[in-house]
Order: sequence, then C-alpha cells, then structure tokens
Amino acid sequence: MTIQLHNMKITDNIPQGYKNSPLGIIPQEWEVKKLGDITEINPSKEEISSQFVTFLTMSDVSEHGGVIKENIMPKSSIKPGLTSFKRGDIIIAKITPCFENGKGALLNNITCEYGFGSTEFHVIRYRQCNIFIYYHTMSYAFRKRLESQMTGSAGQKRVPADSISSYKIPVPSLSEQQKIAEILSTWDKAIEKQMQLIEKFELRKKGLMQQLLTGKKRLPGFSGEWKKVKFSSIIEKMSNGYVYDTNNTGDIPITRIETISKGNIDYSKVGFIQYVGELEKYKLRKGDILFSHINSIAHIGKVAMFDGNKDLYHGMNLLLIRAKEIINKIYLYYFLSSTIARRKVRSFAKQAVNQASVNTDELKKWILCIPEIEEQSAIAQILAETDQEIKFYQEKLKLLRQQERGLMQQLLTGKKRIKF
Repeated sequence: MTIQLHNMKITDNIPQGYKNSPLGIIPQEWEVKKLGDITEINPSKEEISSQFVTFLTMSDVSEHGGVIKENIMPKSSIKPGLTSFKRGDIIIAKITPCFENGKGALLNNITCEYGFGSTEFHVIRYRQCNIFIYYHTMSYAFRKRLESQMTGSAGQKRVPADSISSYKIPVPSLSEQQKIAEILSTWDKAIEKQMQLIEKFELRKKGLMQQLLTGKKRLPGFSGEWKKVKFSSIIEKMSNGYVYDTNNTGDIPITRIETISKGNIDYSKVGFIQYVGELEKYKLRKGDILFSHINSIAHIGKVAMFDGNKDLYHGMNLLLIRAKEIINKIYLYYFLSSTIARRKVRSFAKQAVNQASVNTDELKKWILCIPEIEEQSAIAQILAETDQEIKFYQEKLKLLRQQERGLMQQLLTGKKRIKF
C-alpha cells in the first residue's frame, strides 16, 4: 500500500477536518490525552519467572535510541531498589547530562523479557503502538517541556515522573498511530544504515593509520628508511595558553578543554573574553595543533588542528604544538591522533584523583620514527581523503536527522495527515 501525506485545507481560520484543542489545532477525530492516562509511568515490578534478566544503564544506550550493549544477569543477582522494565517499554534519561543529550530507547529488541536498570531513567509502558509514544518522547517539544520542569541542583537535575504523567499529546486512532510510526521508522532505518556506513569508514581509517603511520604498509614509490627523531627537534613551538578570568566575558573567541573534545575545533564550545594586547601572541595560526595535556586519563592526548577559517585564540589547559617546516603538519596531526600516539602519551601522564597531566619536558624527549617529508605528505593526503569521505556521510546523516525531526513535528501534531 502506498502511503501519502496531505496538507491541511484552511477554512475560516480552522482547517477543514480540524478543531481547536488545549494543544492548538488538531485533526477532528484526534483526542488530547495526558501520557499518564494512556501509559504506565515507572510501572510496578512484575513476578519474573525467567532465570535471567537484562541489566541496563544509560551508557548502554546510543545517542539515536538503540541499545548498544546488553548485560545479561541471573535474576538472583539483582538488588532491591533498581528500576524495572519489560521488553517493549520506553526508557528516557531523567538525570543530567544524559537527559540533555536526548538519551532514550525503545526496548523492543532486548534479549530477556524482563530487565532492571540503574535509577538514571524513567520507564514508560504503552501496550498498543509503543513506537508512536516513543517518537513523542524523542520530540523537541517533549524534551523542552521536561527540561523546564527539572528539579535539583545545577550539577544533578532530575526529571520528575509527574512531568511525564501530565504531559499532553494529541492521540489519533491506533491505525493512524501505526502508520505514523511506520513512516518515521523508515527514516530511522536510513539513519541506522548511514551510521553503519560511517562506522565502516572510521574503522577503515583506523586500520590505515595503524598501517601507514608505523611503516607496516608502504605507499607505492617509497622505500627509504624511516629516521628516529626527538619530538622537540620537529617542533617550532610548544606552549601553554593564555590564562584568563572565565567571568570576564567579551567577544574574543578563546579555546577551552571542551573545544577539542570531539577531535576537531568545536566553535560552539569556545569561551569569549575581552581583548587585551597580550592576546596577540596567543592567536592561532593555520596548522597549529591543540593538545589536551591536563584532563581525565580518557581524554589525555586528544588533539585537533586549527584550519584558520576563523580567528581563534589559545586558552588555558590546552597545549599548543606548532610544527617546523621539516615535518608535514597534517601528517603530525594524524600521528598524534592515532591510537599508537595516544597510548604512548598516556604512559607519560601522571595521574591524580580526578585528572592526569603530561609534563612537556617528557613530551619533548619522545623519540618518533618518521619517513621523509614526501612520504609524510603522501600518507597525510590518503588519510585526509578518508576524512573527507567520512565528513560527506556525516553531513548526509545530519540531513536525514533534520528530515526526521521535521516529519515528527508534522506527523505527531497532525499538521500533515496520512492517506491510506
């Protein structure tokens, strides 16, 4: 059966076939319901006959709503006080920052019929078209409403169960719920395929880096021996950033630790300060590498390269590495971002209770084995081309997600209807 969408026809300010409601204009046959009236919120534990159960935390849930890891445990090992769920339930994060990251999942495909989890999430049970309710819980409107009602301190805010129970949604017939879910699921499948494709290219890049940056695989035309060099001999500059008062805001962009947390320069996570003349010596140049040398051990050694497209200044808690002309800057960036280098850098790190740090003197003594500059450039080009492919598919993924959000806004509110 072909599914088609059609728009509202407006007559006297109310579209034909529509009506006014507490949520605005909705289709005539739809009803406004509170989630608490049509679903069970954090349902009571049921008697479990099976020997094994699934255990989940929010870290086992992907950013796009899938369960990426299941922990199968004997029923006897489950302690009292945990959140219980059942196959088919919906879970949503209730504690920052997981809630702010939009984490939630539809548990249609978990292995065990029953499960338990940490107290990081709420459980919503809908015994009809659960995926229809799931899409509502992933919608922008739902998230913003609940975010506005979070309670607790800034560092550990929580979503009260009452906020979910009282949330109102427009509810169509069961058959229309199923058709809406079918269309949105099509986008989900396309998104999942795109994510798998990106993962495939990222694994390919990781393999290439492992082979090319160690000399295990040589590119055609190159056979010369690699040379051992001290890190300090290939570096023009290695320095700490400008120390500033984070409360003294202005309009000059300056890096923070979070600026390179994803392995590139994230301009949405820079700080802003007032301009002073001293800042000029901290202005980044194209090809400069920012290196995380004071951070948690998991983030130590993360790097990002500055592309020079926007003005940016070097802030505290990141190390600036500026390469000499004797080494290809892009090659050095890929080397420092490789698993090989990250592992070595962590061996330099001195750990305290909450963070680790790398001594710059230790870093300067690091002995690297590198090829001639021509081979460096060839390796850098291959890896840069792989990055461009990944970026292309990431942009496509971004577009698919935007399209899905737009469809959710239209279909879940009845602004667009389905012909079937």
